[in-house]
Amino acid sequence: MFHEIPLSRPLTPLLDAIASPADMKKLPVEQLPELAEQLRAYLLYSVGQSGGHFGAGLGVVELTVALHYLLHTPDDHLVWDVGHQCYPHKILTGRREQMPAIRQKQGPAPFPKRAESIYDDFGTGHSSTSISAALGMALADRMQGKQHKSVAVIGDGAMTAGMAFEALNHAGHTGADMLVILNDNEMSISHNTGGLATYLARNLKNRTPGETTAALFEALDFHYTGPVDGHDLAQLIPALKYALNSPGPQFLHISTRKGKGFEPAEADPVGYHAITKIEPIKKAPEPKRIKWANIFGQWLCDMADRDKRLCAITPAMSEGSDMLAFEARYPERFFDVAIAEQHALTLAAGMACRHSKPVVAIYSTFLQRAYDQLIHDASIQQLDLLLAVDRAGLVGEDGSTHAGVFDIAYLRCLPEMVIMTPSDDQELRDMLYTGYRYPGCAAVRYPRGNSQGFPLRQAMQEIKLGQSRLIKAGKQAAILNFGPLLPAARQVAQQQGYTLVDMRFVKPLDHARIEQLAASHELLVTLEDHAIQGGAGSAVGEYLHRSRLTMPLLQLGIPDRWIEHASRGQQLAECGLDAAGISAAISQRLTG
Repeated sequence: MFHEIPLSRPLTPLLDAIASPADMKKLPVEQLPELAEQLRAYLLYSVGQSGGHFGAGLGVVELTVALHYLLHTPDDHLVWDVGHQCYPHKILTGRREQMPAIRQKQGPAPFPKRAESIYDDFGTGHSSTSISAALGMALADRMQGKQHKSVAVIGDGAMTAGMAFEALNHAGHTGADMLVILNDNEMSISHNTGGLATYLARNLKNRTPGETTAALFEALDFHYTGPVDGHDLAQLIPALKYALNSPGPQFLHISTRKGKGFEPAEADPVGYHAITKIEPIKKAPEPKRIKWANIFGQWLCDMADRDKRLCAITPAMSEGSDMLAFEARYPERFFDVAIAEQHALTLAAGMACRHSKPVVAIYSTFLQRAYDQLIHDASIQQLDLLLAVDRAGLVGEDGSTHAGVFDIAYLRCLPEMVIMTPSDDQELRDMLYTGYRYPGCAAVRYPRGNSQGFPLRQAMQEIKLGQSRLIKAGKQAAILNFGPLLPAARQVAQQQGYTLVDMRFVKPLDHARIEQLAASHELLVTLEDHAIQGGAGSAVGEYLHRSRLTMPLLQLGIPDRWIEHASRGQQLAECGLDAAGISAAISQRLTG
């Protein structure tokens, strides 16, 4: 048991001899527990150097060793659901010495990534995709006459999503040779909720799988084995051998502990889901800054105090969206639906039908999974709900799988949808209030991380729909800012003498302001933390075209490529969205 994260590289002679999974097969099975212990020690050290996902990887050390010992990867297929737990897998598949740079620019990706390694069979970042992907691989092999194994490792949190059961249902129907491993640690990022989580926890505790848990999966034509102690290689390896050598759909249920082997993480698996880099030199603690999500969480409680109709919905992100205070204060109005974004939107629509006022707190990247429900179940029926779209824009080290850079494009095409882009703390609070009062579907998109830190007034003010605000009058170029890049835009406008407007609304746009600026400037510049294609700048361009206003328009935003993991500051600079990049782009357009 480790009590502290090692600050110097531990001695790991067995692990150091493993350049690929093929090297593991040279070891006698008796040495695997020692290999697992060294792997856990190195994992603690490397994550301490880099920061990153933590508890999930510690919980699957023995499973990762056993799988790579028994499988013939990369010919056999191994799909890790979500990918939070993939660090031990990366260490054993040739990336050991690169791990201290994981999540950093040009370092290993934080999730499995096909372009990074032949051992990463499928890119994951969103949950509950592994069974579908592994089944697809198994069926493709069967059609091609190949005899490779296909394995999906999925956690009990990811099993709360309907997609996992869609895949199980289809796998049973096909009779494909595949293995699904349920890594049951009774823990996702948030505490698991729902009937399935309760069912698994109760039956695992009672140790009556043949009569209870097995029935659920065997009804789907899977052969069930378990539960097995996922940290005991003496149990785990025989169970895996049996499942891998048996035909048809196999289901192995293992019990693990998130954060296994590191005492603080075992005691606090939520707090140790991920950690930041450990600095060897202690610095004076910086004052704690308020996050954008904290502003939402406080507004949610304040608004609920005023309006008994308000109810709050989250798809398994109560901590990340800062809803714990609301949950404690109003448990009867709080609904964590687990990893079920589609259900979350239709649940909100149903509530709105009966005169409740639902607020759905959802990350931009996860809202993508509920797009049909937003259109069909909410927007078409003109139902009254508010989307608090968290983690909008570039998100830094989690990379492209978690970037929220498409929501403006897929939201603004919906009739009567209101879309707001706050640039500071007070605007977020006022826009949430404005969206709440709007009698229809409204979305407020705000980024990850620390806000501007401006003092907040307690009173909430409704903003007139589509009303922008002039920040600075200038000449030659007018910057139309949408969202949190306002500080960089302000710096450029002050240095170069440009006009700066905080547009605030993507939909409806402030048409009068656009016409005024078009008549008095040489160049309009739109600025957004979103994909250029289909974004706020596109909306401005469409209006200029529709109104037959002919003038130069420079659209600054996320370019048409995937932005890889790095710090958010590095990502913005790469996209030319820092002050230097914005200034250079405008100057080039004016002089070119």
